Amino acid sequence: MAHDIAQIGGMPAMMYADNHPPWHNLGTKLDGPATSAEAIQAAGLDWHVEKVPLFVRTENEYETLIGRYATVRRGAGPKGESPALGIVGRGYVPLQNIKAFEWFDEIVGEKAAIYHTAGALGQGERVWLLAKLPEPIRVVGNDVADKYLLLSNSHDGSSSVQVKFTPIRVVCQNTLTMALSDGEGIRVHHTSSMQGRLKLAQVNLGIIQRRFEVIEEGFKGMQRTTMNAERLTKYVSAVFPEPKNENDDNGAARIREAREGAMSLFECGRGNSMAGTKGTLWAAYNGVTELVDFRIRPRTSADRRLESAWFGSGYSTKARAYKIGLDYAKAWRN
Repeated sequence: MAHDIAQIGGMPAMMYADNHPPWHNLGTKLDGPATSAEAIQAAGLDWHVEKVPLFVRTENEYETLIGRYATVRRGAGPKGESPALGIVGRGYVPLQNIKAFEWFDEIVGEKAAIYHTAGALGQGERVWLLAKLPEPIRVVGNDVADKYLLLSNSHDGSSSVQVKFTPIRVVCQNTLTMALSDGEGIRVHHTSSMQGRLKLAQVNLGIIQRRFEVIEEGFKGMQRTTMNAERLTKYVSAVFPEPKNENDDNGAARIREAREGAMSLFECGRGNSMAGTKGTLWAAYNGVTELVDFRIRPRTSADRRLESAWFGSGYSTKARAYKIGLDYAKAWRN
């Protein structure tokens, strides 16, 4: 798994086109809404990936490793520097950054989205593009969430090409990441049939607006669910379950700390005292997302928080919080 914003040519491989830079001023600012072509250049992603054979040296000669290849970054950084991004199999087919971004153009429609941020992690192992769509989700009153789609593409063989529905709550900038396992996104694997599946995914993503309508109704369902002490304890205990190893004292301590933090943010989290939000399951869910995005391990660098919030353990926790929130909202309204 890649970590940290990639540094290419001495610059962070990231751009943003917004008056409020994400993740503590990381990246190159564009003055206006970016096209995918502008985003890829400003973020330093205008390079390509090549799949090359692997060899092992035996005495005075080299032997080809059958069926194993390295993915190598070409066309970026100092001359002669081509870092290996991962080890892949025979059937792996790279999806170049420019092709991924062009595909995203076709999905969201010309001039239908603002490319908010783009970048790479590690040495380019994972690349992403975050697009903001028009017409926010209005949960209640002034508590709204902007609608985003997050494209991610790995060059190390660790994951498929993915598009996630990723609303961001305006009042606190919490990333309300959805769970892919619940059908909240699209996956396409790096195989010889990838191009055809990308086209199919493009057709399937014609339901984007309807999918966001379902997400909006889920948020409103949580907002209509009133919490009490018993319900809050049950919710945060489900989101942060006990460690599987009963003897894991450090894990148990971290779980207790997370539960206490989420309960505290239910009361005092940013935006959680707003009329219509205070005391609801929506506030409890946002207490978890704020904890994950901004509170857990505060000494962690901004770019590592980004990796966790979108792709790592933070993403998994928020996806679980969302699913459990939907389940409890349904159960507690009956």
